[in-house]
Amino acid sequence: MLKIWGRKNSSNVQKVMWAIGELGLPCEHEELGGAFGGNREPSYLALNPNGLVPTMRDGDFVLWESNAIVRYLASKHGLGTLAPADLQTRARAEQWMDWQISTVNPSMVTTFWGLIRTPPEKRDHAAIAAAKQRYTEAMTILDAELGKTRFVAGDDFCMGDIPVAIMAYRFRKLFADRPELPNLERWFAEIATRKAFADHVVAVPMT
Repeated sequence: MLKIWGRKNSSNVQKVMWAIGELGLPCEHEELGGAFGGNREPSYLALNPNGLVPTMRDGDFVLWESNAIVRYLASKHGLGTLAPADLQTRARAEQWMDWQISTVNPSMVTTFWGLIRTPPEKRDHAAIAAAKQRYTEAMTILDAELGKTRFVAGDDFCMGDIPVAIMAYRFRKLFADRPELPNLERWFAEIATRKAFADHVVAVPMT
C-alpha cells in the first residue's frame, strides 16, 4: 500500500495528501517531523537523506520532494485528469508547480514563521513586511494569469492547481489587508468546493 510520512500541518505534506484525496487512493499515513520528531532517525534518513517531509513509498519505490510526488501520483493514477493528457497543458501545470517552489514558497515561509510560529516580541517586522510585499506581488501575478484561464493550466482543475492553491490559502489566512484580486478569488472559490482540499488543507489547523 502507498505510504506517506510527514506531519499534516506541513504545506508540502498537504499537497501530497490532497492529491491522494483527489485520486481516491488508499494510503497509510504516519505523522513525522516537527512536534512528532522522527525525521532524524537513521531509518527515516535511509528513505530521505534530507530529513524533511514528505516522503512516499509505493511498493519498493521511494520518492521525496512534494511536487515530484504529486507529479508521480497524478501521472500514475490520474493521467488525463489530474495530470493533463495534452503535453502543453501538462507543461503549464508543471510551470506553476515550479513557480510555487521558486517564487512563492520563500515569502510564504518567512511570513508564516514570522506571524504564526514566532512570538510577537521576537518578530522581525522588517523581514515580514518585505516578504509580505513579495508574496503579494506573486499573488498579483497569479491573479492576472487567472484572468485568462479558469484554472492555472487551462479550463480544468489539475495537479498544477494544488501547490499554488495552498500558497493562496495561506496568503488569504495570513493577510486580511490584502489587495483586491478578483480572478484569484473566483478561482479560489472553486478550489474551496473540492472535498479533498477541505479534508487535507482547511481541516488542518495552520500551526
